[in-house]
Amino acid sequence: MNPKMKAAFQLASVISAAFGLKASYKSARENNDKLELADVLITTLSLITSTALAVRALRKGSDDE
Repeated sequence: MNPKMKAAFQLASVISAAFGLKASYKSARENNDKLELADVLITTLSLITSTALAVRALRKGSDDE
């Protein structure tokens, strides 16, 4: 699989995970669950990192052309 395609799939994965994350955040807030809120925060940071890596891969792929 070429790097651009892989990065596009990675971005799609991040977007779908973000929707699930929103539900988790809402649930954690309603239940005042600090551990679940911590998990949401850590997962959010992971999604930000994954997005940055995917964008970098897309940019790097466009530089090669």
